[in-house]
Amino acid sequence: MDRRVLKTKEAIMKAFVELIAEKNFEQVTINEIAERSNVNRGTVYLHYVDKFDLLNQCIEVYLTQLFESCMPAEDITPSSAKTLLLRTFKYLEQHAFIYTTLLTSKGVPTFRNRLMECMQQGIEDHIDMSGINQDMNKEIMVQFLASAAIGLLEWWIIHSMPYPAEDIVEQLWTLLERHIFPEPA
Repeated sequence: MDRRVLKTKEAIMKAFVELIAEKNFEQVTINEIAERSNVNRGTVYLHYVDKFDLLNQCIEVYLTQLFESCMPAEDITPSSAKTLLLRTFKYLEQHAFIYTTLLTSKGVPTFRNRLMECMQQGIEDHIDMSGINQDMNKEIMVQFLASAAIGLLEWWIIHSMPYPAEDIVEQLWTLLERHIFPEPA
């Protein structure tokens, strides 16, 4: 992609995130996005159908950046999973404004929903249904664990990250480990 196009799209997305941090998504207009990003309205429409398309592309870009920065190409093992979780929380700390805005903006549940889908898939791919989990329903376990993990992440972000990433990950890992990699019954 042409660097100028990339730079323009980055400016538009940055302006969009700033605006939804300031007010409800429904109140944000294309004119405001264009003005804030220092492009004309036609340029915004050149890259995005409307603000809903911009929202969807913004979510995809920031989720992709999160996953590419935190997830390895190789298979995840129980020992590497904790490291990846820590890497993810540290990345979120470093990019707090963007992810806090996308996760907590009223009227924009899409980011949280996509994050939940990714968490569910990751847990489903790695959960051990043997031992104490053997009589549990896998779908219920996945939903419970993903909801708990995303709920904790959301709480941590909403409360301005009151604990360092290392501390929150240590606690979360202990809780997840008990259910994902259980001891034999």
